[in-house]
Amino acid sequence: MRRVDPFLLLLLAVAVAGSVVPATGPAFEVVRIASMVGIGLLFFLYGARLSAAETLHNLRHWRLQLSILSVTFVVLPVLGLGARLLTDAWLSPQLAAGLLLATLVPSTVQGCVVYTRIARGNVAAAVVSASTSNLLGVVLTPVLVALLLGGEARVDADSVLRIVLQLLAPFVLGQLLRPVVGGWVTRHDTGLKRFDRSTILLIVYVAFSEGAEAGIWSAAPVLDVVAVALLCAALLGVALGWCEAWGRLVGFDRGDRVALLFCGSNKSLASGLPMATVLFPSDVVAFVVLPLMIYHQLQLVVGSVLSSRLGRSGA
Repeated sequence: MRRVDPFLLLLLAVAVAGSVVPATGPAFEVVRIASMVGIGLLFFLYGARLSAAETLHNLRHWRLQLSILSVTFVVLPVLGLGARLLTDAWLSPQLAAGLLLATLVPSTVQGCVVYTRIARGNVAAAVVSASTSNLLGVVLTPVLVALLLGGEARVDADSVLRIVLQLLAPFVLGQLLRPVVGGWVTRHDTGLKRFDRSTILLIVYVAFSEGAEAGIWSAAPVLDVVAVALLCAALLGVALGWCEAWGRLVGFDRGDRVALLFCGSNKSLASGLPMATVLFPSDVVAFVVLPLMIYHQLQLVVGSVLSSRLGRSGA
């Protein structure tokens, strides 16, 4: 069995640090601006990594791409809405909203690709699918939030524009500059992945600093958090089962089924966190993103174990 990704422990440590030793005053403004710059660079690098020719080639495999996107933006949101309706009466409002939000964000990029590679699946399709999911998510996630969480989030033209400028514009710029910087990005891929994760950690610290300043943790019932963790585990399990069953039903080969398994079930912390900071009030955003963090940590653990087993078995 592969050991648990240390990033999971770092996420927990940073969340605790933001809650116990939050950034305040001028220091908070510094880390907030740094996180916004980091997000822009993160999506610029995503754009610079992706080959346009490879994208067009894999988009022709529309059955696989549509299957993955349907799980990300239809199946999981329906499951999340069902979980929200079932738990709304006894789960705190922010955690209930966050549980639904976790199902509305796009697929993660690096996790899908890494786990698909380890499991010896269709890596090129995973790269294209995850990138497409994040591009569409810039519009689809705010739309879904407006439809399903309209009373608890601020979704308007200004918030959508901020998301586009923060996520989509850097990605497009990375695509445009790929002929210039693509080679350098490929050669330094390992180091840049550390930058990716560092940026996510900084976003988490900012969100939890805001939550600590607003005093939300004194109102966070422990049993609610435990219930959310169990619900996230159930959602992940159902998503994995759906992807595996659908892949076999429509006759995908093994490589495509692996790509569907990881791209369909994973949710992006890198995209979800900045979207949440734009769409939800700052004094509750740490509470709202907690289910997404829990889901993300669970998919890290499950993905690490599952991809390793699939890679060894080849089945």
